[in-house]
Amino acid sequence: MDKIQMKTPLVEMDGDEMTRVLWKMIKDDLILPFIDLKSEYYDLGLESRDKTDDKVTIDSAKAAMKYGVAVKCATITPNAARVKEYNLKKMYKSPNGTIRAMLDGTVFRAPILVKGIEPNVRTWKKPITIARHAYGDVYKATEMKVSGPGKAELVFTSEDGIETRQTIFDFDCPGVIQGQYNIEPSIRSFAKSCFTYALEKGEDLWFATKDTISKSYDHTFKDIFQEEYDNVYKDAFEKKGITYFYTLIDDAVARVMKSEGGFIWACKNYDGDVMSDMLSSAFGSLAMMTSVLVSPHGYFEYEAAHGTVQRHYYKYLKGEKTSTNSVATIFAWTGALRKRGELDNIPALQSFADALEKAVIDTIESGKMTGDLARITTIADPTVLDSEGFILAVRDTLEKESF
Repeated sequence: MDKIQMKTPLVEMDGDEMTRVLWKMIKDDLILPFIDLKSEYYDLGLESRDKTDDKVTIDSAKAAMKYGVAVKCATITPNAARVKEYNLKKMYKSPNGTIRAMLDGTVFRAPILVKGIEPNVRTWKKPITIARHAYGDVYKATEMKVSGPGKAELVFTSEDGIETRQTIFDFDCPGVIQGQYNIEPSIRSFAKSCFTYALEKGEDLWFATKDTISKSYDHTFKDIFQEEYDNVYKDAFEKKGITYFYTLIDDAVARVMKSEGGFIWACKNYDGDVMSDMLSSAFGSLAMMTSVLVSPHGYFEYEAAHGTVQRHYYKYLKGEKTSTNSVATIFAWTGALRKRGELDNIPALQSFADALEKAVIDTIESGKMTGDLARITTIADPTVLDSEGFILAVRDTLEKESF
């Protein structure tokens, strides 16, 4: 059979450790045999980032802005131990944070539902999508330790030199201070992305912060969402038969536990980070979670929601077999290929993405899966496959079903 042809490259961002190993397996066994892949490749592995002083991360984000669609492997955000392990020049920032800030996007994460992997919350029947703001807040905060008594102040100096001051705290002992920020254009882009995504999916949209406590910071988020809804999206929501509502974050947490799912839950940066991990674990596994960065400027970046699987990588380096779940990384590829096909009007590329996702799900539901899923499945006597064995089993299913 002839390979599916592409018109426009997608941006390929390679990564680190075990996910980098899986990345190559997925390309070799599930992508390249069926697609004449056009991609602009960027190596975001830690050694490459160190060699280029992280310029490669900036370049990859610019490429995503040029071509519109990117697919990203999991990457290391180095701490002090990683700096020593990899002999780095410095402690580089999160590649995800850099890319998200440049693309001005919102991260949408949703569980991949499979029969036999049952949610821990018995009322959940449909996926719950977390929409995470991807700019500012604690991830761009400035921090300091204070050694003893003194006054901490919040100071804003306008361009014309006028100062506004507020006392944060009068310390009489050692402590810590943190200053964080956000900007209105990014908050508004966040709101627009959430409303647009909800309309595309035909699902209700929740937004939750803590505006009763944070009467300026969080309240600004609430006000901007309401403005966008009232002025731009209300009629479209009503015509679509979906709803938007705001509630406090603690109320949202209580409600979500009693819901059946099937909605989008928009959260600020940190809330979205934490809640997406909670949801993924409760639905089954971080490795069973889709993640896409959607920018109101028309950029899309697909990635796995989990990390680089460091423990498995060390086993792999010793020559030991691993049973690492590659589902989220496969779905990052299918998401990017489907979007590329949609934008370039290549139905065959979209159909291939659908077929590959179905093959993954059918393989698991047939009882063939990696060890993490075998430990939680309700399927009797599952077959536990190693990392490569699972990918090959998916290929076998794909070829039998569609290709």
